[in-house]
Amino acid sequence: MPSISARISDDDEVELEAVIELLDEDKSTVIRKALSEGLASLRRRVAIERYQSGDISVNQAARLAGVSIAEWLEIAREHNLTSQLSPDDLDADAAAAREL
Repeated sequence: MPSISARISDDDEVELEAVIELLDEDKSTVIRKALSEGLASLRRRVAIERYQSGDISVNQAARLAGVSIAEWLEIAREHNLTSQLSPDDLDADAAAAREL
């Protein structure tokens, strides 16, 4: 497993120590979990922003977010996103769904 090194602020160090205590886990495990959850959150946020602006289709948003189309539709519903789909997008998304 590769290792990384990063500098963090004093406030982040305090927060990290608090979460370590809360989870009762070692520092490396907590950092790995935080990184994994943070990266997934960032992917979803970018997918939401790009879908909302009409830059990407449902299928593309799901792939960008790293989730299934069904999961993406739930995310879109939770964020009250309106459909940005054209008839061509619907055809492309249906074709992609058939390939799954």
